[in-house]
Amino acid sequence: MPTQDYSNHTRRVPLFLTVFFVLFLTVIGSLVNLYNSLGDHQRLYSAALIVVLSVCMLVVTLQSRTFPLKAQDRAIRAEENLRHFVLAGKLLDPRLSPLQIVALRFASDGEFVALAARAANENLQPKLIKQAVKTWRADEYRV
Repeated sequence: MPTQDYSNHTRRVPLFLTVFFVLFLTVIGSLVNLYNSLGDHQRLYSAALIVVLSVCMLVVTLQSRTFPLKAQDRAIRAEENLRHFVLAGKLLDPRLSPLQIVALRFASDGEFVALAARAANENLQPKLIKQAVKTWRADEYRV
């Protein structure tokens, strides 16, 4: 596995993207089926039911990805707050957003405190925080 840095730190899940794409096409197909069933009252109920179930499956699929990411972001926030406390003797600046704190996790201990202060003072976007990291601290466990 190559050394992680800004250019290759993003994690993609091909199976999730494939399932999402297939479900998206299913919703479109079910809407077309519903439209074609508007004149036929015998098919209308089942076509509407297929639309509802397809949309529900799409929502469940999206939530199955976002819920673990939110929980992981909370854990990262707590870890980085503890790391900042150990290194600086105080908690992270409350002006930092959760996404900024998640981006700060890639900074090495030597630059973490200064970069956290800069991110809070300049309200840096997460992308800019990651690009400002000089010594990358890999996170191989991100979901």
